[in-house]
Amino acid sequence: MTARRLIAAATAALALMVAPAGAVAADTAANAAPVAIGGGISYQLIGRWDVDKLNQILTKDTPAFAGIAETYTPATNAVRLYRVTYPSVIPERNSRPTVATGLVAVPEIAATALPLVSYQHGTVYGKQEVPSYPDQSPETQLMIAQFAGQGYLLIGADYFGMGASTEQEGYMVKASHQQATTDMLTASRAVLADMKLSDTGLYLAGWSQGGFVTMAMLEKLERDGVPVKATATASAPLDVFAALNGFLNFPRQNDAVWVNSLFILSSFSFETYYGIPGLARSLFTDDTYELAKKAYLREPFDPAAIPTDLKKLIRPEYFDAQFFAASAYGRLIAETQAYRWVIRTPVRNYYGEADEAITVGVAKMAETWQRAMGAGNPMAEAVSTGPTSHRGTFARAVPQWKVWFDGK
Repeated sequence: MTARRLIAAATAALALMVAPAGAVAADTAANAAPVAIGGGISYQLIGRWDVDKLNQILTKDTPAFAGIAETYTPATNAVRLYRVTYPSVIPERNSRPTVATGLVAVPEIAATALPLVSYQHGTVYGKQEVPSYPDQSPETQLMIAQFAGQGYLLIGADYFGMGASTEQEGYMVKASHQQATTDMLTASRAVLADMKLSDTGLYLAGWSQGGFVTMAMLEKLERDGVPVKATATASAPLDVFAALNGFLNFPRQNDAVWVNSLFILSSFSFETYYGIPGLARSLFTDDTYELAKKAYLREPFDPAAIPTDLKKLIRPEYFDAQFFAASAYGRLIAETQAYRWVIRTPVRNYYGEADEAITVGVAKMAETWQRAMGAGNPMAEAVSTGPTSHRGTFARAVPQWKVWFDGK
């Protein structure tokens, strides 16, 4: 649930999110043909980033994006970037087959067995501001520079409806997020095997919406018996009902003006994926419904026309907490959580004390819930990054993730 794309923002604010990463070594990627490896999986070279470019991301591009100066360990090797296409299914639609995309970033080093990080991206408005289009994704750029630039294999799913997917977006649709990410992991390992590479262990990481997706992915991997060495998030909306109820009924002075996008993307996604006609229309006012629909469908619209005041966007009955909880939308939102199982993998949920999107309470829910059981399950730990904003929390957490993963 990231601050990354502000539907209600002016065009100038929108432009800040798409700071170019620089040229993507067009000479190496322009003529690269997809490599099919069976099972519907293929991969294609899309670029090569050298050490200078990676260090520019760490020292210039990320501070400009995040609005915070942070110290990162410099990159030591170049990285090759591949877009992976792979088959999957949509659980909420009776496992209907689909095709999804993602990124595999491979460090140019001699070793053939390397640690593997699966990064889950945050909320974006642009369909291609996702891992497999890294020049359009500042958060992915940071992960490539900090991890793949120091010898980690890095992968990232685009989620259903994003990247080159032909589906509508499945924003915060939990089982679909789990399916997209775990199938991407399977496909990525097949791609790496085709390159004569392997991983020495799996780590998970994600920011904002991607923090939720990361925890949901961990839940499925643990259920399926797939080992994970460690999991880290930043600004994760671990309980979406608590987060959205806060915006509706217990607003803070520093709540982000772009939280309107969270209601828009989730309600239309739920209507589409869970098959509930009229769900989004029941949430938005008559004056704003069509605008909200255009925003979800990525059709032309005026972002400034969508109210930032939720009381002008959402029907008044939803500001009654009991009505919200009993509504079809509220009941689905209440099921959208990613912390209520007995966690067995070391988890660190990083949070910012001045985060305009994720409250400290929401960010700490995994630790609170796990430790409420008897003597307490110590596997989930909440870690403060200080008085950081939504983007600042991510920028400060990433080097801490790296140090922690290095020690695992």
